[in-house]
Amino acid sequence: MGNIIFEFKEGLFIALRALKANKVRSILTMLGIFIGITVVVLMSTAIKGIDNSFQKGISALGSDVLYIDKWAWFSNVEWWKMRNRRNITMEDYKKFKDSAKLPLAVAPTLSSRQTIKFGDRRVDNVFLNGSTSDYVKTTNFTFAQGRFYSDVESNSSRQVVVLGSEIAKELFPRGDAIDKNVKIGKESFKVVGVLTEQGSFILGPFNPDNRAYVPIGTIFKNFKTMHRSTVTITVRAKNPALVEETKIEAEGVMRKIRGLKYDEPNDFSINQQEGLMDNYNSVVGVIKIAGLFITGLSLFVGAIGIMNIMFVSVRERTREIGIRKAIGAKKRTILTQFLLEASAICVVGGIAGLIAAVILSMIINQFIPTSVQVDVVIIAIGVSLLTGILSGIAPAYTAAKLDPVDSLRYE
Repeated sequence: MGNIIFEFKEGLFIALRALKANKVRSILTMLGIFIGITVVVLMSTAIKGIDNSFQKGISALGSDVLYIDKWAWFSNVEWWKMRNRRNITMEDYKKFKDSAKLPLAVAPTLSSRQTIKFGDRRVDNVFLNGSTSDYVKTTNFTFAQGRFYSDVESNSSRQVVVLGSEIAKELFPRGDAIDKNVKIGKESFKVVGVLTEQGSFILGPFNPDNRAYVPIGTIFKNFKTMHRSTVTITVRAKNPALVEETKIEAEGVMRKIRGLKYDEPNDFSINQQEGLMDNYNSVVGVIKIAGLFITGLSLFVGAIGIMNIMFVSVRERTREIGIRKAIGAKKRTILTQFLLEASAICVVGGIAGLIAAVILSMIINQFIPTSVQVDVVIIAIGVSLLTGILSGIAPAYTAAKLDPVDSLRYE
């Protein structure tokens, strides 16, 4: 056992000395591994960060929520067929709320793109979400400041607004939004609440951070064209286990409200966050496959380069190998030496790539969320080591089987 440890230490020392003697060649050889590890770690940190952000956003919206709408979020139904459906009205919502027994909460929602101003600051194309005070019961919103609008404010169509975190940051960078008056369109609204950061940029228009919330009556009062828009009925089940039952009941109630016969198809859609999840997973799946392909290609090219250089190294050091074998070095010792040399190149390149990826992740995190995980670090080092071993086997075996007499004659 002691001999094996000594041979390993000696082989590692010789390998590192050889790398130091050929610095430029070693650095160029590491380049392929460096790029491959940088890409795989960067991709992993970005996907993990986006995934954490997405899950946080989905959690804020509530995983047990249904959205009864004229439009399907993700569907194979032709858009013109959905366009020709009847709008869902406030009357439909009221009938649904009176008839449905399983939901924990039911709220109508209506969205309009508006500009919000405060002083000389403005945020364009904000999704202004109109609903009743029950809307907050269909979410998992938490508040950085203030509250959601009350029953009285909702029923009397008061000019009050709750701001998403991103809107509040843009308009009130000092965090003093509560009780301030903002302009939405031409109307003045009092800020009664500011949400904590809830969503994810990947949720797009569903992201609560980029929305503002007002009573639905206020939308109808101030934006006359919204009377012709379709309403979405937001339904929250009493618990996640009852989502499917709640959905079945919701479909039956809506068919009755719409007066559909048994053989007529639904003229509405019941959307779930599963649709968002499936769409997200399919996009991320494609990104993962593309990233793995690029990483694999880069590592393959890097491994070929290392193998090439190692064969050159074996040829250059043929006499050295012959001398070592002539004074008693075993095949195992020579094999270990060259495997360690190839592995050292890859591990150093991998560590450099890992450091570069972490630094780049910190920069990218300013624009999209990233998350460096311990398992990614372990995988990066492991992949580097494995690449080194695989690319070094053939050159190491070639060196180990050289005849000492022929090696000593080699010029």
